[in-house]
Amino acid sequence: MGRIDDTFQRLRSEGEAALVPYVMSGYPSVDTTKELLYAIVSAGADLVEVGVPFSDPLADGATLQRASHRALGQGMTLRRTLELVASVRQHLVVPLLLMSYTNPLLSIGFERVVREAASAGIDGFIVPDLPVEEASDLEDACGDAGLALVGMVAPTSPDGRVVEIAHHSRGFIYCVSLKGVTGARSGLPEGLDSLVGRVKKATPLPVVVGFGISSRYQVEHVSALADGVVVGSALLDRIDSSPHPADAAASFISELKSGCKRIG
Repeated sequence: MGRIDDTFQRLRSEGEAALVPYVMSGYPSVDTTKELLYAIVSAGADLVEVGVPFSDPLADGATLQRASHRALGQGMTLRRTLELVASVRQHLVVPLLLMSYTNPLLSIGFERVVREAASAGIDGFIVPDLPVEEASDLEDACGDAGLALVGMVAPTSPDGRVVEIAHHSRGFIYCVSLKGVTGARSGLPEGLDSLVGRVKKATPLPVVVGFGISSRYQVEHVSALADGVVVGSALLDRIDSSPHPADAAASFISELKSGCKRIG
């Protein structure tokens, strides 16, 4: 977990929140995914979520579903994702988080996939459909390998559950900003300030907010509340609509990163 902890400590000392873009492995293509990773890190990404395409992505909205379907159609798998990460890791110094649903991990086995992920240069896992009550095997495997297992809390999570999830999390806490699936929104949900405050009260871990964030204005607002912000669907929308995906991604990330100065 060294890269994750070091990144948040550095950003805190510099008065900045972390910008955490999400890219889908194999979208729009394997080679383009590599170009995107290089481009967004050069443009200011502090950590990166690398999504594993999955046939039944229950937390994903239309944009991520389309990207996942296209990546699967090109033969992208969890193993190929790890190979992709291994091929770029030596050129990237930022933490890389693997965002996967449970079934692909189970298909390899928690212990084995954690070992392979560590070897590829992954720093941690985000698993949206794995509740804390069922996560002990993956949690133990990640602990043995020195990787983070990032817990997710939602607006509907009671205080007691937030505390429990935080207790089992490493690296940071992923705070889902809204009730529903991923997808760019024009505004931030009501009650976000209160939600982040409840999570911060429960843990000293950094709190990172995701789902629905699509503009510099929103990044600025979230940066005043939390330690980081995830942008996924809005980035993929930019990539999908441009004939030059890496350039479009870099421009968007640079714009968002300029909103990460913390004022709170």
